[in-house]
Amino acid sequence: MFIGMIRRPKPRNAGRINKFNIIMKVAITSTGSTSDSKLDPRFGRCSYFVIYDTDTREMEFIRNPNKDATEGAGPASVQTVASRNVKKIISGEFGTKIRSLLDSLGIEMTAIRDPEKSISDIVEMLGQQ
Repeated sequence: MFIGMIRRPKPRNAGRINKFNIIMKVAITSTGSTSDSKLDPRFGRCSYFVIYDTDTREMEFIRNPNKDATEGAGPASVQTVASRNVKKIISGEFGTKIRSLLDSLGIEMTAIRDPEKSISDIVEMLGQQ
């Protein structure tokens, strides 16, 4: 389900997003549907996924349809973000079932163990890489 999109102005160094100058989409697990929401510590059962495009700086908030799944939330959530051509996922933690799946898809995992980080904090960190 599409929730909303926030458009940010392009930075002066648009395109120079990380040390390899790669433009990509990043999924961030979120507790809510705004940029002030906090990083959700759970990948497969997070409340929302934020799909952040490092080129356009747009954020798309997607309600996680797997949040209340009785089983298989991790692999199903991988399918959800992979269908959006995500190359990196940022979450508080990743379950053991999905690590090999993400590796096989070439999707990078980054764990941030700071529950007070907001989505806007994480997006700002991505711009500084």
